[in-house]
Amino acid sequence: MALEVMARAAAPIPLEASFRAEPGELLALVGHSGSGKTTLLRTIAGLWRPETARVAVDGEVWLDTTAGVNLPPHRRHVGIVFQNYALFPHMTAAQNVTAAMDRGAPNPRAEAERLLALVNMPGLANRKPSQLSGGQQQRVAVARALARRPQALLLDEPFSAVDRATRERLYDEIIALRAHLKMPVVLVTHDMNEAQLLADRMVVIENGRVVREGTTAEVMADPEALRAMGIREVAAMLPAIIVEHLDDGLTRLDAATGPLFLPTIESAPGTRVRVRIMAHEVILARKRPEGLSAQNILAGKVAGIVPGTGPGVIVHVQVGDGEILARITRRAVEQLGLKPGDDVHAIVKSMSVARDHVARAPTHNEAAQ
Repeated sequence: MALEVMARAAAPIPLEASFRAEPGELLALVGHSGSGKTTLLRTIAGLWRPETARVAVDGEVWLDTTAGVNLPPHRRHVGIVFQNYALFPHMTAAQNVTAAMDRGAPNPRAEAERLLALVNMPGLANRKPSQLSGGQQQRVAVARALARRPQALLLDEPFSAVDRATRERLYDEIIALRAHLKMPVVLVTHDMNEAQLLADRMVVIENGRVVREGTTAEVMADPEALRAMGIREVAAMLPAIIVEHLDDGLTRLDAATGPLFLPTIESAPGTRVRVRIMAHEVILARKRPEGLSAQNILAGKVAGIVPGTGPGVIVHVQVGDGEILARITRRAVEQLGLKPGDDVHAIVKSMSVARDHVARAPTHNEAAQ
């Protein structure tokens, strides 16, 4: 059920982009406001028709301007979650969900309650949007999108309207929900932290053009690809397991090469997580240092050194089965005499990892929606 998209247009913005999202994959379209992300989403949904375009899902063509094919939105099996959720205010949560179902669907109320339970909304089926929090409204919007039994799920900045704490919980819920989905999911966002925590692959868009496409790890390790988003966004995801919550406000995790101490993480011991570590927050040392305030010193090996256009370089450090990136100067590389294969220690301050830079590790797809 792969989603294939190609679009070219001169207005409302110059657009020339193509990408493919695989079944069960979450693909993030990232870029600044006005870069063309939402325009591409509207093209998929049938809400806008570029001058030249082709959209197909699992071989079924929804749009092909050359062949004269252009299915209307209601004939495209696509689920959409908008920025403002667009719920009907006079309907209950269950009614909003059933409104998206095909006519004649069997047991619509029971199916609505099943979908609401799937997005962690049990017992709230009879509440109207005004009686729900922003996070709960977002969950109803996701359930409504799934009620269409979509071949593709589109998320347009779905977390922008909620506060930080709610956003963190929703990240975990989206990661858990993906175990039940088999269709491609396309997420539009300008938040690189959000994209890195949630996405399998990323497409970076600048001025309507794709400037980089690849796995999330590949894109986030490429400073040139991320120049439109800012060089300081370069980061890596380190897998770890929560071990215990300590009395001093820290949580101890086990990473591949030893303990990792971070500000309290609101997940139970035994939970597998991924920790986003910004490259500019990492210091490298040839020998294990002593007498530092930094709590995290991880042993690793230099896997590669990637020069940038300025004085900085990105050093890839292999840490067990994971990788840490360090953004340091060329001068530091020369002074340390670093080269691939060298043993190093990566130093990370506990307080340099923001609370929303930790998320549950995604699970393999186990069931189909």
